Amino acid sequence: MSKVVLHVLGTAQDAGLPHPNCFCENCTEAIKNPTFRRTAASLAIVLPEEKAWHLIDATPDLKEQMARVQMKHNLQGQLMSSVFLTHAHLGHYPGLLFLGREAIGANKVPVLAGAKMKRLLEEQAPWSQLTKLNNIDLQEIHDGQAIAVSPEVTVTPVDVPHRNEFTETFGFWITGTEKKVLYIPDIDRWEQWDTDIYEACKEADICLLDGTFHSTEDLKNIGRDYREIPHPLMTETMDRLQDLVEQTEIYFIHLNHSNPVLDKERAVRNELEMKGFHIAEEGMEFVL
Repeated sequence: MSKVVLHVLGTAQDAGLPHPNCFCENCTEAIKNPTFRRTAASLAIVLPEEKAWHLIDATPDLKEQMARVQMKHNLQGQLMSSVFLTHAHLGHYPGLLFLGREAIGANKVPVLAGAKMKRLLEEQAPWSQLTKLNNIDLQEIHDGQAIAVSPEVTVTPVDVPHRNEFTETFGFWITGTEKKVLYIPDIDRWEQWDTDIYEACKEADICLLDGTFHSTEDLKNIGRDYREIPHPLMTETMDRLQDLVEQTEIYFIHLNHSNPVLDKERAVRNELEMKGFHIAEEGMEFVL
């Protein structure tokens, strides 16, 4: 039985930390201190014995993220075997361009996406050039239909509601021989999903969930209106899932630069951890 590793490549909201044109406390610290920086949320499924890996979301930080996972698992020069995409927002698909003519010049890397996302990539420039030059091979995936990336692991798309201006939005179940992971980096509200988040997390061994905002205060401090950028608040998610922390490991990911949990010294982060929840960190790994 081959080992399967889930590697956390990035943990920040789309624009990363530091955020462009922001000098809030978190961003200023990240500008001064490289160890405080975070890249956009992304995962890698690594099959060390097969010298292969699969990517979930191609972020604007893909160049750096690729190098990190390749060096960690002695995969230097080994492109990902496939790319799964959640949706068409800034932090989740621009990295595909690194596979194109101006950069890697890849050959038919499978890119798995929903029907609307596939159509966008086929028809809209500059993405259409990737298919025209056979840098990527687009494959349509569907809600609830599992895709085997090896005999030991499947990836199953889960349709979730999330400001679908251009495409559908997927989360993913990632199932290995020992662990089952639920990955939902973006969703509008848990109550808008046709699945009960409590029951879903109850089925999982590990959850990596949308932690964009801790509370409505996050955006007040940077002059943005929370209602314009719907995400479930971490405080609400913790209230819903508090009874599960003894049986399911629950991590928050996709953290906005304004989020107070980014600072490990703050009381907010300490309170979250005291309740049994966790913050996803880049380079963190889980054996599936």
